[in-house]
Amino acid sequence: MYLNYYLNLLGVNKIPKFLIKYLNCPSLLRLKKIGYFCGMDYASHNVYNFREIVTRFDHSLSVALLTYKLTKDKKATLAGLFHDISTPCFSHVIDYMNEDYANQESTEEFTEKILLGDKYLSNCLKKDKINIMDIIDFKKYTIVDNSRPKLCADRIDGVILTGMMWTKNLDLPDVKNIVSDLCVFQNEKKELEIGFKSYEIAKKVVLISESIDIICHSNEDNYMMQLVALMTKFAIDNGYISYDDLYYLDEDKIFSIFDTINLPEFKEKYHKFKTIKVENIPPISLPMIKKRDINPLVLGKRFHS
Repeated sequence: MYLNYYLNLLGVNKIPKFLIKYLNCPSLLRLKKIGYFCGMDYASHNVYNFREIVTRFDHSLSVALLTYKLTKDKKATLAGLFHDISTPCFSHVIDYMNEDYANQESTEEFTEKILLGDKYLSNCLKKDKINIMDIIDFKKYTIVDNSRPKLCADRIDGVILTGMMWTKNLDLPDVKNIVSDLCVFQNEKKELEIGFKSYEIAKKVVLISESIDIICHSNEDNYMMQLVALMTKFAIDNGYISYDDLYYLDEDKIFSIFDTINLPEFKEKYHKFKTIKVENIPPISLPMIKKRDINPLVLGKRFHS
């Protein structure tokens, strides 16, 4: 209900014609079985109880629709649609495995390889006379992706999805108010940046973002993320999967492989992942985890001046 409501606000029932064919790209369709919450849909319900299942495909579509709603820019919209194409199974868990705790960008190196290998996408882009490099380099569209604490479509969509489904401190009227309040400004660096027309709406989003940052730095989330990172590394080191499999298979397939691993060291971790209770999670110490701070524009000026 929440996801559909949000997508309807973004215009999913009136998807621009040029965009429709791209939704069938094989590389994009894989993301329908890559969860938005880093594989934790499969985890112990004693630790995670999401309101609804959200996939990286859902997130990619909402980023694209939001980008188009605010800009009507076809290239930026497509860049938004494919910005997460290199998301591996378990998403940011793999950044943990790669010890990229702070930036959580270690998996983006596969973006070009995956998009160049999608022949269906290439044919679509040829029909629209769009250079594939304009889609691969999504970071050049500051509406789609921008450095923190600035706001962009990827970031505001993440706040909305997480606030709706995980922290559950965003209700449907809140989502409607946020979406209707968004607009585009030129920031201090002369970049296009998403911001707000209303101070109160901006304040709500900042508070939601802060609550998300707290839960993403919680001991239980760090423990579960690191647990899946260790399980995945074990599966790779012992030849059950390859590192590249994470970018071409889906999470259902990877978990079906995990189900076949009978080695005690792995089975102990897997059992904990599936059944552990919050009160039984031991303290864990990790390097600095990514800080999810935002300082959005309100009528062209920073919320925190």
